[in-house]
Amino acid sequence: MSSPTNHQIRLAARPVGLPKDSDWQRTEEPARPPAEGEVLVQTLYLSLDPAMRGWMNEGKSYIPPVGLGEVMRAGGIGRVVASAAPAFAVGDHVSGALGVQEYATLSAKALTKVDPALSPLPVHLSALGMPGMTAYFGLLDVGQPKPGDTVVVSAGTGAVGAVVGQIAKIKGCRTVAIAGGPEKCRYAVETLGYDAAIDYKAGDIRKDLRTHCPNGVDVYFDNVGGDILEAVLAQLARKARIVVCGAISQYNNTTAVKGPANYLSLLVNRARMEGMVVFDYAERYPQAVAEIAGWIKEGRLVSREDIVEGGVAAFHDTLLKLFTGENFGKLALKVAD
Repeated sequence: MSSPTNHQIRLAARPVGLPKDSDWQRTEEPARPPAEGEVLVQTLYLSLDPAMRGWMNEGKSYIPPVGLGEVMRAGGIGRVVASAAPAFAVGDHVSGALGVQEYATLSAKALTKVDPALSPLPVHLSALGMPGMTAYFGLLDVGQPKPGDTVVVSAGTGAVGAVVGQIAKIKGCRTVAIAGGPEKCRYAVETLGYDAAIDYKAGDIRKDLRTHCPNGVDVYFDNVGGDILEAVLAQLARKARIVVCGAISQYNNTTAVKGPANYLSLLVNRARMEGMVVFDYAERYPQAVAEIAGWIKEGRLVSREDIVEGGVAAFHDTLLKLFTGENFGKLALKVAD
């Protein structure tokens, strides 16, 4: 069998501010047949995540940066088209770091089988994928919510935030979403079950936090950083826990990241602020997948995906949707049927 042509998106330059089209190089080459212990995967869907912006930067982080000239890192769901590994057969569906390309040849150890009968494939990039794992372990292990706690979630309707809010509700908490625009705020309350939603684009966020969190914020799950983090710090309850998951408001800064000036609120309120990286929990993913899948089946948790068609050629324009707030739900790029 001749190797299919593999179209790829490679990092050509390290972006300054928002990524530009010229930061990418579009290449094509024959897909490499699998060696012993490897499989060749056709990419079906790619996950587009805010963390990708950090992976483009030089410097020390929780994961090495994408090298110049390398295929852009991305998680994805695909179908095995050739296998030299006994654990995988042609036709199996798998998830892994496929990269922004149409085909990926990877070690079988780097892939996980997914069951399309459990949920539609894009859900395996959403509530049953990295965002769901991030929400589950970030909230439950780091945030440690107790019944009756007030849990505030920034980007509360985003891929991670939406799952955080729903799990917090399942655990008996009062939940408040921070989201952008009336449509997302309405969705937060009516579909995701938040007790209240604050539109950060309208009104006074500090005043709204005092209104909706009169006894303070017990757990804050932070996806945005910046001014919103500062506002929540002013409304902490005693012994509050802040989960630092991301800071999307800061990722495209061309100046230094803005930290909170009022961090002494942590001291006054005996509060804790802790970062979390989902990869630290990899051994426990099956536990989280099983529990979240159960909640979905019971109708207690919903998963929303924003799927863009257009294949790898549409990667750049689709990625930018993350930073303008255009996407609604988990952003995924459809690469093939």
